[in-house]
Amino acid sequence: MTNIYRDFDQETLDREYSARGTVPSMDPFIDEYTRLSAVARDTLDCREDVAYGDHPDEIVDIFPAGDNAPVLIFIHGGYWRMLSQKESGFMAPCFVENGVAVVTVNYSLAPGASIDTIVRQCREAIAWTWRNARDFGGDPDRIYVCGSSAGGHLTGMMVAGGWHDDLGIPADTIKGAAPLSGIHDLEPIRLANVNEWAQLDEASARRNSPVHHLPGNGCPLIVTYGGSETAEFKRQSALLADGWRENGWDVDIFENAARNHFDIVFDLCDADSLLGRKIFDMIG
Repeated sequence: MTNIYRDFDQETLDREYSARGTVPSMDPFIDEYTRLSAVARDTLDCREDVAYGDHPDEIVDIFPAGDNAPVLIFIHGGYWRMLSQKESGFMAPCFVENGVAVVTVNYSLAPGASIDTIVRQCREAIAWTWRNARDFGGDPDRIYVCGSSAGGHLTGMMVAGGWHDDLGIPADTIKGAAPLSGIHDLEPIRLANVNEWAQLDEASARRNSPVHHLPGNGCPLIVTYGGSETAEFKRQSALLADGWRENGWDVDIFENAARNHFDIVFDLCDADSLLGRKIFDMIG
């Protein structure tokens, strides 16, 4: 067998980057995202499908939490090719109850959209939120970002450096972030079967790898992953945490042994879970 990446042959590399291969079926988790998010929209004040850009996909759902509330921006996963903001509001009741507004971000999906485009869209959603937070009671000086899986990668790209001036926002717009089960070096994605839809070349993989674009000053970071995830998903989280730590920035990385790649996000629905406590402590 020929090694494709590190000491992995193609079959092993593909298996290491198969999130769905770590659970019998991901469908029950997707169904629960959908159900809980619908409950959130039905029971909370929710501003749906608010445009942050000109493309029809560039929309957010907003769950206000009163005047001058901190804002959690949530970026969904789905390996860049599935889901939307409509399956991403499940944590809103917990956060709104605790005085934190929630903004769930939609973006165009691969392979119709490139990873470059998806990253740009999410950054534009951050910039739009900073400019418009006061319109829904949010505090633009207390914006936090969280995402899982592909959303974890995209969260990593939101806290990366070098893009804020282009969108006219402060470099410290994001005051803290929590990438869950993210991929922060896309080179193995380029070489794995995931690239059938990610469609990365060597340059775009590097361009969209958070570990290669660390900021000048890192915000507080909470990094976590499920206990049953593959060794590569765990290593990817450690890559970003190590970059943060080597620069002397505030980072908290831990394994959530009781969770998997798909249900780790449900701890965001419980302020008393370990992840919930850490995020609310970060927000203050």
